[in-house]
Amino acid sequence: MRGEKMEYTVKEVSAMTGVTIKALHYYHKIGLPLPCRVTEAGYRLYGKKELERLQQILFYRELDFSLKEIQKALQSESNRITCLERQQKLLCAQRQRTDRLLDTIQKSIRSALKGETMSEQDLFQGFDKQGWEEALKTQSDYLKENYQVDLKTAEIDPEELNEKAAEAKRFMDAMSEALKNQISAADERVQSLVKGHLKFLNDHGIKMDAEQFYRTSQFLSQDQFHHKMMEDQQIGLSYFLLAAVGQHVDNLKNTKE
Repeated sequence: MRGEKMEYTVKEVSAMTGVTIKALHYYHKIGLPLPCRVTEAGYRLYGKKELERLQQILFYRELDFSLKEIQKALQSESNRITCLERQQKLLCAQRQRTDRLLDTIQKSIRSALKGETMSEQDLFQGFDKQGWEEALKTQSDYLKENYQVDLKTAEIDPEELNEKAAEAKRFMDAMSEALKNQISAADERVQSLVKGHLKFLNDHGIKMDAEQFYRTSQFLSQDQFHHKMMEDQQIGLSYFLLAAVGQHVDNLKNTKE
């Protein structure tokens, strides 16, 4: 292309990319990336390939890769297309998490302005592994101290937890709405919610029959920590949940008889 500049000084690259001259010098020192040549006067010059390499480095920096991790990643990738495709997938995943977090922030602002209390499931939508570990710490510490139960937060899968949190929110929001509208726990609409949520739990690795679901609901309504969590969302919600699940158990018994 006529008039296109082929080589750039460190100062020009810094102005173009926003990377400091000091950082570019350090990148050169560790070979990430090397300039295409160094003049007799000692000026480092960068060509098109070096700029493309720097672009890939900056994409990884946006993904919070350390310089050592970037070096390893670039060495393992056979070509620029492979590298860019991988970075595209990682950035798309990051964008999805960011979108979920922005949605959570927006809901938090709305709730704060209205003076409402958000449910725990709603508070932590879109968290990554570290976010979930921090979010579950209070509950984990409480269960260890009072029931000797370990949530094993080190083994959590953030994507799986985000999906389960979204379902838990949908279910509890619907139950809360039914309670507000004075719909009976035995109503077919409420029973459909209970059956749907129980099916989701079993489909997603939480094996639980109706009796176990009832005992779990009983625990949630009686335990101070979990009782408060539900009552903060809607007064009477813990008891309404227990009544609805109890009705589901009775319905199954009557069907068998």
